[in-house]
Amino acid sequence: MKVDILSLFPEMFSGVFQQSILKKASDKGLVDFEVTDFRKYTTNKHHKVDDYPYGGGAGMVLMPQPIFDAMDHITQDLTEKPRVILMTPQGKTFKQKHAEELAKEDHLIFICGHYEGYDERIREALVTDEFSIGDFVLTGGELASMVMIDSIVRLLPGVLGNDDSAVTDSFSTGLLEHPQYTRPSDFRGMKVPETLLSGNHALIDRWRRRESLYRTFHRRPDLLEGRTFTEEELAWLEKFRKEEEK
Repeated sequence: MKVDILSLFPEMFSGVFQQSILKKASDKGLVDFEVTDFRKYTTNKHHKVDDYPYGGGAGMVLMPQPIFDAMDHITQDLTEKPRVILMTPQGKTFKQKHAEELAKEDHLIFICGHYEGYDERIREALVTDEFSIGDFVLTGGELASMVMIDSIVRLLPGVLGNDDSAVTDSFSTGLLEHPQYTRPSDFRGMKVPETLLSGNHALIDRWRRRESLYRTFHRRPDLLEGRTFTEEELAWLEKFRKEEEK
C-alpha cells in the first residue's frame, strides 16, 4: 500500500512512522509512507497557504492552489484515482468497518488541514471520503490521520506477527474483546479463571465469547443494536439483564 499525506507539519509523522507496527510494516515493504509539505507548492511570494474567508468570519481558510498543485504532483503518473481522505469534523465517524474497507486499497491520500477550514473547492474536486475520529476539536488533521493510518495498516496481511490478532481485536467482531491473562496464574491472590487453564479449547472459546458479550453489554450496549445472536447468546443476554435488575 502507498500512503501519501499532505500536511503543513510533516515532521509530526517522523516519530510515528519510525516506531512499532508502522515501522515494521514499512521495513517489510508492505506499506510506503510519503509526507508532502504542501506549503512548498504555494505560488504566494510570502509562502502563505491560507487567507481570510469571503463574506467575513473568524479564522483563516486553506487556499485551494497549494493543495491542488500538490495533488497534481502526487497523482500525475497514476492511471487510477486513489481514495483521497479529508480529515474534517464534518466527516463520518471513523469505525473499524471503514478501516477494513480502506485496508483493501492500494493507494490512500490523506489531506490534513489547519486553521478554520478548507476552501470548499478542495472538498468538491479532490476528496473521495471525509472522516472524523470523534466529536472533539484538534489543532489539525495530523493526529487524526495518524490514528486512521495505524488502524488501517495493521490490517494489511503480514503486518502483525499473528494475522488472527486483527480478527479478534475489539470492534473487529462487532463486540469488545474478552479479558486477557498471562503468567503467573496467581498474582497477589488474583487468579486466572480456571477455564483458561483447562486446555479445553472449545470451553475456552465459549468462555471468551460469553465474556466478550458481557463486556459489550455493560460498556458499549450500542454495539449490540441490530446484531444477530445465537440462541445461546440470547440466553446469556437475558441473564445479564436479570443480574443488572437485581
